[in-house]
Amino acid sequence: MARLAQTAGLTDVQQEIVSTVRDFVDKEIIPVATELEHRDEYPQQIVDGLKELGLFGLMIPEEYGGLGESLLTYALCVEEIARGWMSVSGIINTHFIVAYMLKQHGTQEQKDHFLPKMALGEIRGAFSMSEPGLGSDVSAITSKAVKDGDEYVLNGQKMWLTNGGTSSLVAVLVRSDEGHPEGTAPHKSMTTFLVEKEPGFGEVRPGLTVPGKIDKMGYKGVDTTELIMDGLRVPADRVLGGVTGRGFYQMMDGVEVGRVNVAARGCGVAQRAFELGVSYAQQRHTFGKPIAQHQAIQFKLAEMATKVEAAHAMMVNAARKKDSGERNDLEAGMAKYLASEYCKEVVEDAFRIHGGYGFSKEYEIERLYREAPMLLIGEGTAEIQKMIIGRRLLEEYRLQG
Repeated sequence: MARLAQTAGLTDVQQEIVSTVRDFVDKEIIPVATELEHRDEYPQQIVDGLKELGLFGLMIPEEYGGLGESLLTYALCVEEIARGWMSVSGIINTHFIVAYMLKQHGTQEQKDHFLPKMALGEIRGAFSMSEPGLGSDVSAITSKAVKDGDEYVLNGQKMWLTNGGTSSLVAVLVRSDEGHPEGTAPHKSMTTFLVEKEPGFGEVRPGLTVPGKIDKMGYKGVDTTELIMDGLRVPADRVLGGVTGRGFYQMMDGVEVGRVNVAARGCGVAQRAFELGVSYAQQRHTFGKPIAQHQAIQFKLAEMATKVEAAHAMMVNAARKKDSGERNDLEAGMAKYLASEYCKEVVEDAFRIHGGYGFSKEYEIERLYREAPMLLIGEGTAEIQKMIIGRRLLEEYRLQG
């Protein structure tokens, strides 16, 4: 086991789970990740292996067939998986956020119906907030739901759905003005709908189209899509929690745990970049000695390792805070911001250590170099995190009198 990014105070069960995932990553993901990534191929065999390990039900309570584990255990598993290939952690993350939102906010019928199948990975989740014209400005959502008898009719276009094609359940956030008078704050007139669909592309159910995969610089293998709703009819019992107008709060709760997850991904990618850099530096010789013996490279390795360690500590702190039942938006925002920025810097330093070979598709660092930027924008940009952090600090440190 490596010296960096260790987590004190884990139970025997937690240690065993994380160790099992690490072995799986070393044997089943790292050897094939770069080849699959270059082909932009969905890693079906890896996903099947994760199902067998029970990872799709890691945080789903035991009464629904899951493992009932903590956010910390989940985050440490994500860190390991992202160390192997970040795209794979994305396949699990959206599923996990939808399961978490169901567990926290769903009606009893919704939990009974979805969670057991989600724990087995038979139903796979995706969630959808963003739209083509709004990015992180969730309050500007234009997709709408209108009540029609026992159903709602949904219209609008959503963007940036991770697992948009492969999922069979999508939690979709739309505007629903029913029961909310004119002038109601935008975030109080939003509702989350649980939309069931067939996996695949094209018209996946009447009124719902997933046009195809968006071609991306990195974060390949996992499908990122649009979602077009045109007269999509959804039963009223598929409003998350059974009550309209709560969607914004439900989604923000989900994204809060998602931010811990993105921090964990940053930690995992940074760890892998450090491993690649420190290994290459000991093999490559210049001026008669390994480049690791040059002070310039040692300084880089020292900075990289310190960043890996710091990001991991903040991620673990944010996860533990949420697990204890406390509000963790400040800690999650800080962890996501720091881990993604440090990840980019550690990857770039590992890339520099590789010299010209870092630019070659033969070397793994080339893939990491294209993957790291996604973490700067996923689950809220770095700038959004700083706004959240700043506002929360002003709440905590408000001047009295």
